[in-house]
Amino acid sequence: MNAPDPQPNGVSWTDSISQSSQTSQTAAEFIDDQLRLEADAREVLPYAFDVCTQPLGPLRQSLFSCLTCNPPPSGPTEAYTPAGVCYSCSIACHGEHTLVELFSKRNFVCDCGTTRLPSTSPCSLRINQRTALKGGCRSEGPASENRYDHNFQNRFCSCEIRYDAEKEKGTMYQCLGLGHAEDGGCGEDWWHPACVVGLKPDWDEKAKGKGQDEKRRTQPGDEVDAGHDGEVEDDDPPLPPGFPEDDSFASFICWKCIEVFPWLKRYAGTEGFLKPVFKHEADATREVKTEKPDHSAAEVDNLRGSSSSKSSSRKRKAEDDEEDTTSDSSKKAKVLDNETDKESKLNDEPPPTKPCNYKTLPPAPTGLFSLFLKSDFRDHLCHCPECFPDLARFPQLLEEEDDYQPPLSESGDEAAGGSSVGSLLDRGERALNNVDRVRAIEGVMVYNDLKEKVKAFLKPFAETGQPVGAEDIKQYFEKLRGDAEAVKAANAAAMGDGGDDGDRRREQRGK
Repeated sequence: MNAPDPQPNGVSWTDSISQSSQTSQTAAEFIDDQLRLEADAREVLPYAFDVCTQPLGPLRQSLFSCLTCNPPPSGPTEAYTPAGVCYSCSIACHGEHTLVELFSKRNFVCDCGTTRLPSTSPCSLRINQRTALKGGCRSEGPASENRYDHNFQNRFCSCEIRYDAEKEKGTMYQCLGLGHAEDGGCGEDWWHPACVVGLKPDWDEKAKGKGQDEKRRTQPGDEVDAGHDGEVEDDDPPLPPGFPEDDSFASFICWKCIEVFPWLKRYAGTEGFLKPVFKHEADATREVKTEKPDHSAAEVDNLRGSSSSKSSSRKRKAEDDEEDTTSDSSKKAKVLDNETDKESKLNDEPPPTKPCNYKTLPPAPTGLFSLFLKSDFRDHLCHCPECFPDLARFPQLLEEEDDYQPPLSESGDEAAGGSSVGSLLDRGERALNNVDRVRAIEGVMVYNDLKEKVKAFLKPFAETGQPVGAEDIKQYFEKLRGDAEAVKAANAAAMGDGGDDGDRRREQRGK
């Protein structure tokens, strides 16, 4: 028996069958692979993205900046309009654009479909007020309360670095964000540990270079630490000197925000707070007194007042509210005291007020430093009537904040609607249910006819156990369309022109 002729690409017939069997799969396997891919996609994008958050108003939510719609300025004088979009719009409206993930920012309303973004990028998720239809929302008025900083230009930290997830090493930490950028604060910026303590982000590279120099000076006969011999270099750089260990704090307030609100300085090193982490190493050597003197009320008010000059209107309103609260509480105390006098006749004094713990704190350290907070720091902040107005301005100091999260994307077998949930099979069935009855019946008849033809084509392969290759399927559908003869003629013409000057590329079977 003669051996089968080799294929045009030099692969024998048996090798070609082997290749086909390795790359072929049954319909059930294809569906399983498709469902597995969709499950992986849901792990990366776990939330449904069919609803814009703009109608919900200001939220603490995950934001994205679109660099395609609003490219960062090339210079400080170039005009630039920052904008942030919510999680859903980042996928549904800007899915093919270059995005910067800003993570969570508080009190923000989605800018998608507003004048902060080009009219060529409308919001496809909201109801258009002019047409009463979903999508096409453009050039609407943005929320005036939104705050913007350099993060929207893909710049982070005090070093103004352009963030590149592929190149960035180590962990960055987000400040609790008490002050806005226009006030001198950081606006919930993300910080390198090195920049927190006043070093440059690449400080470890210089230190590593010195270490390599020391290693080169080591003589062959010198002892070498076995733990470092052949050690694989860690991608994460070490923490800089003075920066606390990651598990020793829950959050932190950067030195920028501390300078805007210096009354917080006195909490450094007290219960619920770590010792101050100075920006400059020279500041860390300064002696800080630890005694707890009883400062006068005037001194305490002077320290607090130094942080309120830039926001006097809000501070004044808080003080007015506090006066009302104090007067109301005193009235209630008097009523309670009168009732007590009538019933017990034991004393004539009102109940004692809560003492001010802030006055017993040690003096504030001098210099620029950041404040690192333990998980229970809120329990140790002074809530007396004098101190509470300062805290009331910052809800994040009173209780832990909750970030808005869209509804979870349902799994394929539990999906019940929506363009962003369910498997492709489920979504196809739902689309079929929405088609006109006559067209749906016609489509089902065409599908059944095609199914019978494909079944007849696959039957010989199933009976013989021969795998179905890509070339087999291609030839079958060429024949089904009636263009098989034209394809053969074109192939014959191409082979006839031949010579050594033609394109020798050939499609491999099973690819």
